Amino acid sequence: MPRITPTLWFGRDIETAADFYVGLFPASRVTDVSRYPEDFPDQAMAGQALVVDLELDGQPYRLLNGGDGGPRPTEATSFSISVETQDELDHYWDAFAADGGQEGRCGWVTDRWGFSWQVVPTVMDRYLGGPDPEGAARAMAAMMGMNRLVIADLAAAYEGD
Repeated sequence: MPRITPTLWFGRDIETAADFYVGLFPASRVTDVSRYPEDFPDQAMAGQALVVDLELDGQPYRLLNGGDGGPRPTEATSFSISVETQDELDHYWDAFAADGGQEGRCGWVTDRWGFSWQVVPTVMDRYLGGPDPEGAARAMAAMMGMNRLVIADLAAAYEGD
């Protein structure tokens, strides 16, 4: 069976991005770096990383240095992170929002390279699809008013507190 590896297009700061992601996710590592040849016709790119292969929590990714002016990512492609606790949620949210990232609504945040992340507590299914339709409606209304999701506030909304 073929292995599918998501490839993300970056500019020249590809190695900074790789270091950021590998440092953020547990059990992550850079597995390979390929560089533009030193005699590359565009001397501004010569010797820079062309491709960085990495694993983020065991999932392979490939980062591509497309130079300046390449296509920018959109929210049409995003990454979802399931977290157990508010501390985990805050860890990822704060990292993605830092250094030029942008907070979005309902648990969405865009990192400084323009990639969209959904940082979602694993209990969301219980609150939004639980057996109490009125509680689910309250939790949905609470979520719609949030940027960063707050697990305690979602629980309180579901319970009617």
